[in-house]
Amino acid sequence: MAPAKKAVMMIYAAGSLRHVLPSLVSAFHAMTGVTAETRLGPAGLLRERIEAGERPDIFLSASFAHPARLAVQGRARPAVVFARHAMAAAVRRDAGITTKSFVDRLLNPAIGIATSTPLKDPSGDYAWAIFRRIEAVRPGSFALLDAKAQKLVGGSETQNTPGRYDPIAAALAAGTAHVFLGYRTGLTGLVKETGGLQIVEIPAAVNVVPEYGLATLKDSSPAAMAFALFVMSATGQGILRDFGFQPVALPEGG
Repeated sequence: MAPAKKAVMMIYAAGSLRHVLPSLVSAFHAMTGVTAETRLGPAGLLRERIEAGERPDIFLSASFAHPARLAVQGRARPAVVFARHAMAAAVRRDAGITTKSFVDRLLNPAIGIATSTPLKDPSGDYAWAIFRRIEAVRPGSFALLDAKAQKLVGGSETQNTPGRYDPIAAALAAGTAHVFLGYRTGLTGLVKETGGLQIVEIPAAVNVVPEYGLATLKDSSPAAMAFALFVMSATGQGILRDFGFQPVALPEGG
């Protein structure tokens, strides 16, 4: 017997898409009349939920690796990259951290580093990728950075609401952490809500480019494939660009 058709499209999406997703869903609804429900959270944890048996129609991840893994398992159709992002640092103004001094200051034993949780949240994976790139230019650095990085968010869906950085803000305000590595667009609210902080760009030589991936699940509603195509369309890519993401399929001048 064929699976029952879902009346509402269910979208699982990375927490860092919390601002742009409503606009994507709204624009898609205006075009098609399709209604969507969304669940936000660390992409690694959402992937684990799908592996445990949950079945959204489409999965939008902050890392291409998670939907690609579901495709290899036969749970999803082939994954595609639909956007790129940028990593940056929110730092205490009194920590002496600039783009030029970034590596030296991170390696200073007195400087506390806060991150999201690797494996569970792609933001943490990207932070560790930065640590590995620092290791490449400063051999021996990775062990120090790995040991002192505090995994303050992203370890569970109940640990922090998507878009809220309360544990990070508390650590930065208290001085137990001096720098938080995260997505550039997400740091704006943190800096605005927490006094004494500023955003510092990470040196290109050690920074990484997050690649966001999506996949429709097997037996998903037809609307899921239409939504995936919409996200990759000029309209969808333009919305992503307007919210600070780097589009991957936008015509030049679009």
